[in-house]
Amino acid sequence: MAEILPLLQTSHLTMRFGGVVANDDVNFTLEEMELRCLIGPNGAGKSTFFKMLTGQLTPSEGTIRFRENPIAGNLPHQIARLGIGIKTQIPNVFNGLSVRENVWLAARRAARRDASAKRAAEIVDEVLQRIVLTDLADAVVGQLSHGQRQWVEIGTVLAAEPELILLDEPAAGMTDEETVRTAEIIAEINKTRALIVVEHDMEFIRMIAKKVTVFHQGRIMMEDTVEAVLADSRVRDVYLGKKVAA
Repeated sequence: MAEILPLLQTSHLTMRFGGVVANDDVNFTLEEMELRCLIGPNGAGKSTFFKMLTGQLTPSEGTIRFRENPIAGNLPHQIARLGIGIKTQIPNVFNGLSVRENVWLAARRAARRDASAKRAAEIVDEVLQRIVLTDLADAVVGQLSHGQRQWVEIGTVLAAEPELILLDEPAAGMTDEETVRTAEIIAEINKTRALIVVEHDMEFIRMIAKKVTVFHQGRIMMEDTVEAVLADSRVRDVYLGKKVAA
């Protein structure tokens, strides 16, 4: 029986900035189709870890493998071509274009290999359905709410058809209703894609998470189910410097 290899794996991943160790010997594994949430107090090393996965930083030591391909030190566009997409905290969209045009541009770039405008159009329709914005396809993005603009950017990432999507605080600044819909969108995406989500909103994490990785002082302090993590006294003491309700 063939061995099932992880989608993403880091080994002894370390990042130093002078005398400061931002990530220290991080061993992390993500399976195919898994959704993992990363939590931890500010300065715990989550952002540095994200930046190494996406090529924004080259680790001081250790390895990163995506589908067994070593990617540590690769440039961001090289990593994106391998199938890793990222959505940052601040929406990176064209405010003067419509929702459909934003998603189409992303889909067209992804379809460039076979120059298929037809396939790009198909991707746009699929993505608009998945992010629940078909009714607003012709709306100008700059006139949408904060939550809707965040969904448009998730749509542009999804349009590139990555195998792994990294989301950095996707629910930040959203209303309660938008947060719930974002959780539903992520659950829909996770039917066909693996995701890593960095988030501070514990209620949102409860909505989407099965397994959680807790970062503290640059290392992985704990990995377990969301229920076990939230019940752990160490997590309750260090997460954002305050108690977390169980």
